[in-house]
Amino acid sequence: MDKLLRGARELGIPLKESHLSLFQTYYEELVEWNRRFNLTAITDYEGVQVRHFLDSLSCLLVLPRAELQAGARVIDVGTGAGFPGVPLRIVCPGMRLTLLEATRKKVDFLEHLLRRLGLTDVEVIHARAEDLGHRPGYREEYDWALARALAEMPTLVEYLLPLVRVRGAVLAQKGENAPAEVHAAEEPIRILGGRVRKLVPVDLHGLAETRYLVIVDKVAATPQKYPRRPGMPEKRPLSVGRG
Repeated sequence: MDKLLRGARELGIPLKESHLSLFQTYYEELVEWNRRFNLTAITDYEGVQVRHFLDSLSCLLVLPRAELQAGARVIDVGTGAGFPGVPLRIVCPGMRLTLLEATRKKVDFLEHLLRRLGLTDVEVIHARAEDLGHRPGYREEYDWALARALAEMPTLVEYLLPLVRVRGAVLAQKGENAPAEVHAAEEPIRILGGRVRKLVPVDLHGLAETRYLVIVDKVAATPQKYPRRPGMPEKRPLSVGRG
């Protein structure tokens, strides 16, 4: 785990031996399960360390670590094989984490992984964001909603903002097109009760391309009709004149 250790150090994130041991187990389980069905296209040792583990931990450049450790409620939407939620939970064991995933086999992997890592207090939900965003106990209940490589920003904010409480926030991990995506999402963000706080560029050890952390604050309640029914946010993203 040398790449992960060095990269985390460059980001100002200290990792203990106990953390590295859990990340090693995570890697081994990811590769083993990936032989049976597709979890990720990245399975080489260094690639997983940088593109999955370190990339997930880069969220701590903007997430308030003290609040996470004090029990902040966080949901990782479309988590896939657990990114960024599980790496963050390894380093911040005080956070109350929910993993939301719509694919049953990935949910099975997550439940197995959490048992192997001894993370017994993480909630895994098999559902779509459009449905969970209307459920009591989940709608506007989270301090933070996270997502990585899930959808373009105009669609993504309709998945995430309904889940966040007023005065909570959304964190989206994005690639080099983040500024253009955020510009295109300005009106959907406003409609859904959000306001862009900032975009933070991230340079990861071992990666040439620049990544961005996009933070959107929840400043008003999301209208009850959002999110729309499953598939609609992707098929017809909100835009000026459409509600």
